[in-house]
Amino acid sequence: MRVLLTSVASLALLSACNGEAPENADDAVDQTGDAMESAADTATDMADDAVESVEDLAGSVEDEVDASMDAPSLEQVLADPRREDDRARDQYRNPAETLEFFGVEADDTVVEALPGGGWYGRILAPWLAAEGEYYGLNYPMSVFEQLFPNISEEQRANLEGWEASFPGVAAEWGGPAQGGYTFGSIPESAAGSADVVLYIRALHNLARFGMLDTAVDDAWTLLEPGGVVGVVQHRAPADETDERADGSRGYLREADVIAAFEARGFVLDASSDINANPNDTADYEMGVWMLPPSVGGGEDTREAMQAIGESDRMTLRFVKP
Repeated sequence: MRVLLTSVASLALLSACNGEAPENADDAVDQTGDAMESAADTATDMADDAVESVEDLAGSVEDEVDASMDAPSLEQVLADPRREDDRARDQYRNPAETLEFFGVEADDTVVEALPGGGWYGRILAPWLAAEGEYYGLNYPMSVFEQLFPNISEEQRANLEGWEASFPGVAAEWGGPAQGGYTFGSIPESAAGSADVVLYIRALHNLARFGMLDTAVDDAWTLLEPGGVVGVVQHRAPADETDERADGSRGYLREADVIAAFEARGFVLDASSDINANPNDTADYEMGVWMLPPSVGGGEDTREAMQAIGESDRMTLRFVKP
């Protein structure tokens, strides 16, 4: 700024010297003073303009940075190319409607139970990356040992390190998770930290391994007061037998799920038929895994199973008072 003022003053003085010569010394002093005053005024004006230009530029850059940091809309995430292979199932899983029903927002802290291969992870991870937080919640090793009786030492090591490795896995889905938890081992530091805990097509496996109560308790621990548990679960007929509705066939009775959460103190806030499918009889030799996407019954039943579509599912929203 000092250089700018000196340059402008020099130009003003040079202009005065190039004009008509002063009649006396006083006039010379006056002309020089006028020139200096004019130069100072000009320099001030130019400095103010420069500051305003810099401020305008900074504001423009700040706006661009803020815009780049804005959370993507759910619609943008659902349309992202990384979901190209997932999108065919949107008609059955209804992710936009389901997350809206559960009240999930982009700045929430969300814990997803059994994130698996990342079908919902490729929605939640990028959607929550800018403003929210995303965590996974997985089986303890005792359940993995039942699922995979011949588990190798390498597989065991990978699964035991799941809590530490999950953020990197989620990063491949579009936005790193903040961490991972294991059922039955929620750290004290996480108590009351979550806005939403999601059990999407997860409770039947937890029930079949005797961990339904653990799942409910962990949700209670993780959630802050007013927090939500979102449940999407394959639905057995209300009059199904206990043996066929214990989760081993993939199905649970809606009344049993509600009772489990209410017994812990949760309040059933709402239910929805967003993910209902009246064509699903839940009466298949291999249970729910005969339906899409597994279609596990073989070629002779494949066409019939494809015609039914994916399973009939309850969609329940519980609130921690």
